[in-house]
Amino acid sequence: MNINWETYKFHQLTTEQLYDLIKFRVDIFVVEQRCPYPELDNKDRHAETSHIAGYDNSGVLVAYARLLPSGVSYTDVSIGRFAVSEAMRRQGIGSQLLERSLQEIEQHWPDMAIRISAQEYLCGFYEKFNFEKVSESYLEDGIPHVEMLKTV
Repeated sequence: MNINWETYKFHQLTTEQLYDLIKFRVDIFVVEQRCPYPELDNKDRHAETSHIAGYDNSGVLVAYARLLPSGVSYTDVSIGRFAVSEAMRRQGIGSQLLERSLQEIEQHWPDMAIRISAQEYLCGFYEKFNFEKVSESYLEDGIPHVEMLKTV
């Protein structure tokens, strides 16, 4: 599937794009996964945060990730709000999104370790990209997670 990838800083987002990104995240994390959590956490607005959006051929948002500089969520750079729409899963779009995320991180924060809070069932996916588990399982918003780290 051909995905059009765009990367934005917060100040570059139009109100329509921002609405679409937030709705996308809420639809997946709050509605689909039934996890009420504080979606608007002020990390989106950080000057160095990047928002990666993937659009299908008709311009519909189908994938998203948020890249955070060190010191915002962890002492390391991090990837969060990583999501692919339910209809587009198992088509390699998650791999494309993670590859794009890693490229952006290397461009903006070269030679930095990357730390994520991964849903435990996705460990195998992240391990294919050289992330390693660095914590025991813990509950985050009622879902088992593990911290994972990709070193340089």
